[in-house]
Amino acid sequence: MPSYERPLVIAGPCSAETQEQVLTTARGLAKLPQVKVFRAGVWKPRTRPGSFEGVGVEGLKWMHEVKEETGLCTTVEVASPKHVEEALKYGIDILWIGARTVVNPFSMQDLGESLSGVKVPVMIKNPVNPDLKLWIGAIERVLKSGINRIAAIHRGFYQYEKNAYRNPPQWEIPIELMRRMPGLPMICDPSHISGKRDLLLAVAQQSMDLEMDGLMIETHCNPDTALTDAEQQIEPSQLLTLLKALNIRTPKGNREFERNLEVLRSEIDGIDYELIKLLAKRMKIAAEMGKYKYDHNITILQLDRWKALFADRIKKGDKAGLNPKFLADLLQVVHEQSIEIQTNVMNKAANKS
Repeated sequence: MPSYERPLVIAGPCSAETQEQVLTTARGLAKLPQVKVFRAGVWKPRTRPGSFEGVGVEGLKWMHEVKEETGLCTTVEVASPKHVEEALKYGIDILWIGARTVVNPFSMQDLGESLSGVKVPVMIKNPVNPDLKLWIGAIERVLKSGINRIAAIHRGFYQYEKNAYRNPPQWEIPIELMRRMPGLPMICDPSHISGKRDLLLAVAQQSMDLEMDGLMIETHCNPDTALTDAEQQIEPSQLLTLLKALNIRTPKGNREFERNLEVLRSEIDGIDYELIKLLAKRMKIAAEMGKYKYDHNITILQLDRWKALFADRIKKGDKAGLNPKFLADLLQVVHEQSIEIQTNVMNKAANKS
C-alpha cells in the first residue's frame, strides 16, 4: 500500500467506460492531495447478462495511462486468475477482490494460488452476506499465498428488507474483524454502503470515528451519465468538499470504548428492526381476526380475555425484568391499534355487503 496519512483515500469511477472518462476523472482527482489511489472496475460482475459488464483489458490500458500521467497508484477488481495475470501485465499497483467473489471459497482458492509469488498488495471486500468467518477465510487464503500486504474493505451487507442504506453497514462485523486481526488495515467503502450521495459523508465520518484506515469512494467526472451505480458516485469537486468536512479525530485511548459502544448500538438497531417486523406481523393477524369475527358475527372486544391476557403479559414481563408500567402502557397502545384495525376491517366488510 502507498504511504499515507489517515485516511488513505482511494477514488475513481465505479466502471471504466471510455478513455476520456477515465482520464478526465483521474486528472480531477490528481488535484486532490488526499487521493493516493485511482480505482476503476474494468470487469463488472453483473446480476444478469446483458448489462454493462465492463470494457475488460482495454480499460487496463487506460489505467496505465492514468498512472503514467498523474502518478496516482491504480487498483482494479479481479475475480479470476486470468484477471490477475492481465492486471499485473499492465502494471496495476493494487488488486481488490469483490464481495461476490469472496463468498465463494473455490474462487478464493484459485485466486490465492494465482497470487503465489506475486509482490502486490491485495484488498479484500467483505462478502455480500454478513458472514465474518467467510471474510476471515478469504483473507487467510490470500495470506497463505504469501501476500503480506493485505487490507480489508468494508462495503456493507445485503439485506432483503428495504433500508436507508443500499448495503447496511452492520458496523459490529468489521469491528470484530479488526479485533480478531489487529494490524489489518480497514478501508471503508461508503459508496456501496450508502447507495446514494447524501449518505456518503455520514458513513465516512462514522468509519473515521471507528478509526478505520481509509476510504474508497466512487468518483466520476459526470456521475449522472455513469453506466453503473450512478446515484452513489460524486464528482472530484464533491469529493474534496466531503474530505474537508470530515473530522479526523486523534486517537486518545478510547478506541475500545467507541467500538464497543457501536456494537451495542448495532445490536439495538437489529432488535428494533425485529420488533417492527413482529409488530407488523401482529397487526396483520389482527386484520385476519377482524375478518373472521365479522364472518362469524362475533364482537371485536372480548373484555374477559383481554383482562386475562393483560395480567398474564404483565406477570411474564415482570419475571423478565421489565418495568410493569412501561409494559402496561406498551400493551395498551398495541391493543388499541389492534382494535382499530379490526374495526376498520369489519366496517369495510359491512360496507361491501
